[in-house]
Amino acid sequence: MINETPKTTPDWKHLLERAVNEPGIISEAYSRFHGYSFGNCLLALAQCWARGIQPGPIATYPKWAGLGRYVKRGEKAIMLCMPVTCKRKSADENEEDATFTRFTYKNNWFVLSQTDGAVYLPAVIPEWNRSAAIAGLNIQEVPFELVDGNTLGYARGREIAISPLSPDPDKTTFHELAHILLGHTSEGKISDSDNTPRSLREVEAESVALICCESLGLSGAEYSRGYIQNWNRGAGDIPERSAQKIFHAADQILKAGRAKEGL
Repeated sequence: MINETPKTTPDWKHLLERAVNEPGIISEAYSRFHGYSFGNCLLALAQCWARGIQPGPIATYPKWAGLGRYVKRGEKAIMLCMPVTCKRKSADENEEDATFTRFTYKNNWFVLSQTDGAVYLPAVIPEWNRSAAIAGLNIQEVPFELVDGNTLGYARGREIAISPLSPDPDKTTFHELAHILLGHTSEGKISDSDNTPRSLREVEAESVALICCESLGLSGAEYSRGYIQNWNRGAGDIPERSAQKIFHAADQILKAGRAKEGL
């Protein structure tokens, strides 16, 4: 299990490695904290386990107060990563100041078990819809045209194609969507077979597929773990930047598929 208290800046690479290698972490993180980005889901779960806190719904102090609950005396807040919009003053007084987003870490959140008060009914996890996700990501699914029986899917530009023979079409869909969201298709068509790829971009794409499958309770996770381990021999250690990209791509796919529920 993830059992260490995060540093000031979380080790995203380590969080990813533990999630990929230990079954159950991904589904636990998503089921408990699905309203937040997936990276924050893992970050919150890691802190709960490290501090012996029962994982559950999470909110800020004012939010809990608005729900009629109060934070128990002595409880310490959970740290999450949050975006902050900043302005960079323009050197030219005739130009508008530029805006940019940076990420910071704040200890502002408390888990349900750290609070007491009015009865709280957890929100139901919204259903995920494949068609809504593909459309929401501005990606088009096109007919599968290859005759190679080993090829399960491919991605090109903003298009994906999934073989009707794929044993896990959802996992293959996540993998191909990931290639696009990770920027891999900018070099041309990406074609995936069962036994040939050995590169970092395949580790990245399959890690996204694993996160999505386990989060949504879909089949294919066991195959993904073996696939990642095989490809990781050629890719080496997953860089910190790749871990961040993987979390972001998985988060995009999960959120796009439940957009109608307002998350």
